[in-house]
Amino acid sequence: MKFRIQIVIEHDDEEPTQIVEEVGCLYREELLPATLGLSLAEGKELLAGIQKELVQHQVDAFTKESRKCPCCNKLRGRKDTKQLVMRTIFGKLNLPNPRFYTCSCQSQLTKSIAPLAHQLPERTTPELKYLQNKWASLASYGITVNLLEEVLPLTANTMTIRRSMQETAECLERDMPDDPEPYFYGIPMLWDQMPEPALPLTVGIDGGYIHARDGDNRKAGWFEAIVGKSVPDEGDAKRFAFVHQYEDRPQRHLIETLKTQGLSMRQSITFLSDGGDTVRNLQYQIVPNAEHILDWFHITMRITALKQMSKTFTLLEGLKDIEAKFDKIKWYLWHGNTFHALQKIRWLDDDLFCIEPEQTANPERYTRFTKSLSEFQTYIENNRSFIPNYGERYRYGECISTAFVESTVNEIISRRMVKKQQMRWTQKGAHSLLQVRTQTLNHDLRGKFCQWYPGMANTGALIDGQIG
Repeated sequence: MKFRIQIVIEHDDEEPTQIVEEVGCLYREELLPATLGLSLAEGKELLAGIQKELVQHQVDAFTKESRKCPCCNKLRGRKDTKQLVMRTIFGKLNLPNPRFYTCSCQSQLTKSIAPLAHQLPERTTPELKYLQNKWASLASYGITVNLLEEVLPLTANTMTIRRSMQETAECLERDMPDDPEPYFYGIPMLWDQMPEPALPLTVGIDGGYIHARDGDNRKAGWFEAIVGKSVPDEGDAKRFAFVHQYEDRPQRHLIETLKTQGLSMRQSITFLSDGGDTVRNLQYQIVPNAEHILDWFHITMRITALKQMSKTFTLLEGLKDIEAKFDKIKWYLWHGNTFHALQKIRWLDDDLFCIEPEQTANPERYTRFTKSLSEFQTYIENNRSFIPNYGERYRYGECISTAFVESTVNEIISRRMVKKQQMRWTQKGAHSLLQVRTQTLNHDLRGKFCQWYPGMANTGALIDGQIG
């Protein structure tokens, strides 16, 4: 059998005309799984052919209309015709780009004009930019190039995709205000008269580390990125991330994320974090009724580490119950009794102060243990106002841990930038990638492109079986 693929172009001029263009011809003999329907290579070739014909007729119609002077409607003289390169999802096209002399009916700044270059200031279609950014945020640049070239009739390279990612991240940054609105806005006496707030939110914030690169130095250590996740009682969760050493206005990332979930001054928000200065300052003064809680996981992790350290050396007879003392400290903290917990820690510290390191089997480890205990005491003292009754919250089914944020750190940072990844990152490059990746994981990236390119939202819809 022979299949001829044609497209019909209908011009809505004063005299409607139809043009039939053939874009391909297929032959099929025996029915086999490999010959059923279109192959990938045939589909790519047909799409490239349809794209070329479609774009050519669009450009011809635009050029014909733009040759007329918009003021007097006279035809303008053609100066020359050059080529304009346009990259689309179905291939790179060389479009005729004529230049016309400006009409003398109006004073003009230039003697000639190129309407097509003015109409298409960017040389890449928004749809292709969207696909490049989406897949580059989910996989490495090399894998993204291989994927796009495998399924679409186009060629790509990693540098182009990297630049596109950077430009998209800059657009996302521009969409956020430089200085967020006052956090406590309005008159406090009138807050109760505001509309009913959205459902309560639970916001977890944590940090993750990324391999650093400084110029040609590929062993520049690590730098920290802050990752957060906002989970409503109903609906989809939203993520945000940034490199706090690079971002000088970090709080706007959190505020803009909460705004997409209906942030209100009357809203109930619970913030959970590890108690570090960076994340603690990030969550202050967002809403007046916010609740700030120290993550229980980080408390138990520190206590467990101290118990393990205490087993590595032999203490004197009077301190053999040190493990039971840590269990008691943990019990007090679980019930929110920071006063007695700190009292127990101080008593234990006083007992250890009376022991010389040389009296133990391993003085070096003993010194390290006493230092860690002192740091744990400072950690509890600095965060005592954020330690609730964890047992009561747990019994009522309320969140006490940032375990859901730990998985978010793995989802946003580790899978793309750390685990089994040999690439090193500058702070700017990592920050840019995090902005695009979070938008992709939040399923908001296409909406952003439709916002920047309104025409993108109006294409691709099937109307009565036809593409509109």
